[in-house]
Amino acid sequence: MKNLLLTGCFKYSEEQFELLGQLGYKVHFMQQEKDSLPLCASDVDATVCNGLFLSHNISEFTKLKFIQLTSAGFDRVPVDTIKERNIELYNARGVYSIPMAEWAVFRVLEHYKQGWFFKKEQNSGKWTKHRGLREIAERKVAVVGAGNVGQEVAKRFQAFGAEITGFDIHTNVTPYFDHMMLTNQLLNMIGEFDIAVITAPLLPTTKGIISREVLNCMKENAVLVNIARGGLIDEEAMCEVLSKRKDLFAALDVFVKEPLPEDSPLWNMENVALSPHNSFVSDGNNRRMFDVMYRNLKNFITKEQ
Repeated sequence: MKNLLLTGCFKYSEEQFELLGQLGYKVHFMQQEKDSLPLCASDVDATVCNGLFLSHNISEFTKLKFIQLTSAGFDRVPVDTIKERNIELYNARGVYSIPMAEWAVFRVLEHYKQGWFFKKEQNSGKWTKHRGLREIAERKVAVVGAGNVGQEVAKRFQAFGAEITGFDIHTNVTPYFDHMMLTNQLLNMIGEFDIAVITAPLLPTTKGIISREVLNCMKENAVLVNIARGGLIDEEAMCEVLSKRKDLFAALDVFVKEPLPEDSPLWNMENVALSPHNSFVSDGNNRRMFDVMYRNLKNFITKEQ
């Protein structure tokens, strides 16, 4: 019987534990991924985890043939080693795309419709109209990263009547995008967009893609939303640009260092909305994540038999 190691990065119900066991695995569980393993690393055949290999050396997992991540990104696992050893690696593709896309729309609407202003006036018991509300309709939206999350973002902004351009490593026709451009064209094009949403993976080629130059070239009154990874933006440059360009607005859910340090100037900027890497949270995630891991594990053990 193969050994399946589960970690507390996913909250399993008793029924879900039983379903995984019925696939033919002996199931082992550890709550914290940095803790001692409940079995020898060399006995683990498959694992569902997130940052397990940040605390445990993958070289000790000599029998490991399958890794299911509960994150969409691959930046917390040794991808090169995994490829060299022909370990099957899966991410949470599609699991968090819907709530993240909804969050991006929410943050833009919150800013365009002055949600903060009206809440403040409500708390003060004031009947105050605001004449500066804006529409998403007919705005130009740039989505940097046209993968699964990017497509869900594009789908929702398109429903509001916006014109959507995707930036990626290809220009193939992609669902929900009106136009596709290469990522290296972003600097020259960014000044055309009212809204820019960052959904790209963090890779050596994408780190700091939202540079000082890109930020300085953004359109007047533009909105920047980052729901991907903090390292995609030059955070120091962003702080400096936002302090000078009060017309820009940034909705940030991810940061280079998390939790965001208490001395970060971002905390006190009026043209910044912060959230603690929370955009992916949803009441639909558990069902989607379990469906993904169950299907992948079932296919894996079938091939191994």
